[in-house]
Amino acid sequence: MTNFTTSTPHDALFKSFLTHPDTARDFMEIHLPIDLRELCDLDSLKLESASFVDEKLRALHSDILWSVETREGDGYIYVVIEHQSREDIHMAFRLMRYSMAVMQRHIEHDKRRPLPLVIPMLFYHGS
Repeated sequence: MTNFTTSTPHDALFKSFLTHPDTARDFMEIHLPIDLRELCDLDSLKLESASFVDEKLRALHSDILWSVETREGDGYIYVVIEHQSREDIHMAFRLMRYSMAVMQRHIEHDKRRPLPLVIPMLFYHGS
């Protein structure tokens, strides 16, 4: 049997937990602001690919990306969940890049539909 290890065990554990719909739903119910949570039909959670390629063919990877339908059924919302254990002075910019990548994918897939709301969430456990 091969032992696999990672240099970022907290990140791997976080991703492992938050890719389960029930755990993700609980996380969002606790951490989303009530106004945003009330827009979301959390029973419609769908795990999406969190890997993107930009216009210069560079890879961009977020930790977790969920799509969720709105309660009104007229659109959908993406929730980008990022785990961070070290301070990163550019974290806000990274989250904005992930959000823009989600919107770019949407435009490439269906230009006729309005852009979805993208909610970036950061789970930080550093000091």
